Amino acid sequence: MQDGDTVALEGFTHLIPHAAGHELIRQGKRDLALVRMTPDVIYDQLIGMGCGRRLVFSWGGNPGVGSLHRLRDAVEHDWPAPLELEEHSHAGMAAAYAAGAANLPFGVLRGYAGTDLAEHTSVASVTCPFTGEQLAAVRAHRPDVGIVHAQRADRSGNVQLWGILGVQKEVVLASARTIVTVEEVVDELEPVPGAVVLPAWVVDAVCVAARGAHPSYAHGYYDRDNDFYVRWDGISRERDSFGAWMERHVVGTADVDEYHRSLELAVA
Repeated sequence: MQDGDTVALEGFTHLIPHAAGHELIRQGKRDLALVRMTPDVIYDQLIGMGCGRRLVFSWGGNPGVGSLHRLRDAVEHDWPAPLELEEHSHAGMAAAYAAGAANLPFGVLRGYAGTDLAEHTSVASVTCPFTGEQLAAVRAHRPDVGIVHAQRADRSGNVQLWGILGVQKEVVLASARTIVTVEEVVDELEPVPGAVVLPAWVVDAVCVAARGAHPSYAHGYYDRDNDFYVRWDGISRERDSFGAWMERHVVGTADVDEYHRSLELAVA
């Protein structure tokens, strides 16, 4: 990944690729266009550490708690750097990902009507050639790099994920390059009801990152760390406390294993 790339880290409710986001911070990536349907804590961290110049999203917050204070600081006070916003509806983001996955230039939906959101974001109007109906069009998401987290992969690079899913399949197919972090690598992927398998030919790299979705959860592996989300509100509220926490637990750790050890020591 290069500075200036467009990157999408996706996962809905669980399987959020926190470990991968932390590695972007450790590597000091800058000037990124960050895309995510629901930017939450990991995007608060990326933005607060100066990695992003632009955010394309449909909802942003600390789920179940409140605001993202580092996101707000960037938008309201240009700290640590100005942040350009492109806001969409959930349906608009999903349509843009689906269009990118299908190698189409834009997605079409019935949406944005009756609101002023379209006046403040990148939405156009198209006329259906069959009915004459006016529809909303959104530019396809085609990230330079798509990143998702999954439960497991086999030794050939096929990836399996299950539980509540978001747009992981679409972001993998839409992106020029794809990185998947997984809880484990196994010899064979056993069938799981409702599971999605991403074939090896659409994945560029698989990296083992056990507990790599923390503080979100990985269905079948570990639960959501609800207390962390509550603590994050206080940690991130002030610049100094945010910076000290990031230095200790992210910048000052080498990988996801050291990250978890640092959290355990902090609680002990």
